[in-house]
Amino acid sequence: MDSTPAKGLTLYSHTGVAYRFDPGALSLELLTTGGPGPYRRYEVLHEPADLAAWADRSRLTPTPALEISADEVTDMRRLRDALFRVVIAHTRDEPPPPGDLEVINEAAARPALAPAITPTGERQWAGAPTGSHLAATVARDAVELLTGPFAHRIRTCAAEDCHLVYVDTSRPGRRRWCSMEHCGNRHKVRALRARHTEEG
Repeated sequence: MDSTPAKGLTLYSHTGVAYRFDPGALSLELLTTGGPGPYRRYEVLHEPADLAAWADRSRLTPTPALEISADEVTDMRRLRDALFRVVIAHTRDEPPPPGDLEVINEAAARPALAPAITPTGERQWAGAPTGSHLAATVARDAVELLTGPFAHRIRTCAAEDCHLVYVDTSRPGRRRWCSMEHCGNRHKVRALRARHTEEG
């Protein structure tokens, strides 16, 4: 699992209000780009520039200068959809779809982004990174997450109308919301209103 500090994803509510969401892992950041079935309407990965923009927003540091083909965008969507189904099955204690595990494992077996040090001591990515290197990096992160010490802490936001998935890496392990400033705040407001109604 990638432990690099997040640059922070900015998401938007149904009403257009921006809020920050840190899912806690690179592979879970990919799930904010769309998904299978009903999540298809949130699709943002249509062309190479879209995937490059996602990499720029992700926790990868520094942002890799990627050469991405249209086929690699298709492959990344396939990986994301497989990962989505596997993660949701995991949160429900259900067996993962075997075909989806195969997609993740195949991607993880390919060469991933390789970090390097510049003469001035800065971090960079070696060689000429491609969309396939990015997919392999995401898939390996997913394998580490799903088989690692925080696997039991992968959760879906507690709000009924929110489907964002995150891994709770906090020490107490009591995180319930995708974001305190969004769903957490909405819950507080509802609870306050309910209390006032009972008292009124």
